[in-house]
Amino acid sequence: MELAKKDLLGIKELSKEEIDLILDTAIPMKDVTTRDIKKVPTLRGKALATVFYENSTRTRTSFEIAGKYLSADVVNLNVPTSSVQKGESLRDTIKNIEMMGFDVVAFRHSMSGSAHYVAKNTDMKVINAGDGANEHPTQALLDLYSIREKKGSLENLKVTIVGDILHSRVARSNIYGLTKYGCEIRVVGPATLIPPEVERLGVKSYYSLSEAVRDVDVINILRIQKERQNVGLFPSLDEYSDLYMISPEHVKLAKDDVLILHPGPMNRGVEISSEVADGINSLIVEQVQNGVAIRMALLFLMLGGI
Repeated sequence: MELAKKDLLGIKELSKEEIDLILDTAIPMKDVTTRDIKKVPTLRGKALATVFYENSTRTRTSFEIAGKYLSADVVNLNVPTSSVQKGESLRDTIKNIEMMGFDVVAFRHSMSGSAHYVAKNTDMKVINAGDGANEHPTQALLDLYSIREKKGSLENLKVTIVGDILHSRVARSNIYGLTKYGCEIRVVGPATLIPPEVERLGVKSYYSLSEAVRDVDVINILRIQKERQNVGLFPSLDEYSDLYMISPEHVKLAKDDVLILHPGPMNRGVEISSEVADGINSLIVEQVQNGVAIRMALLFLMLGGI
């Protein structure tokens, strides 16, 4: 079975049925990751390139291991030591990778829309691994998988997304995905980090963390992007943590079985307390494992695995 689309560029363009297909396919893939011998011949003879113009630990590594578990050949382009540093254009870089015989590229770039540009200029299949502040579809898919695995369903849940909504591709992809299941989505953070038009996406914005997390099923905590703090979006990290760090007291305001998610890397003591990060409601470590399963599922579906 294959996805009908050549590329995976965003959650916004996926139907609910396509998301369900990906999540369902990830179930047996997760089983593979728990075996003693984590290797199946499914994509033998296929080749994956990871091309990341931004730093990454979890996403890039999970794409690499996902491909290897499925027996694909995997090559990581090290952008800082590549011909990009000599002035090679993005289009030329991608065309050269295509001419080497790769079937699929996992691509990350700081510019919104860059993954769409790449997809239009290559015959390779393209998976968006994060493009600027636009989308991060595989993160949203692993979040949806993590929630569904614990809750049994994604339908009509109450979900709060906390933090830097303005710059977050994770928030956008999660909103696009969760709204397809009729979820009530709340976003909360400093006024300077909440886009004025966000409610057009079908969410409700809050500025009080206690109000935003009351009686919810899921709290998804975003990383505060310290690299953006030179533009003065809020006075200090200390003030942010005083107002918006998720603490055990906030968890008590939510439902007893609330799930705590975080895409990582975590800034402990800023956006999340260690007690919450390591607590019984936290799925943060499991999200990493589920990320491998989701990316295996995508490679399988996009490359027509046996």
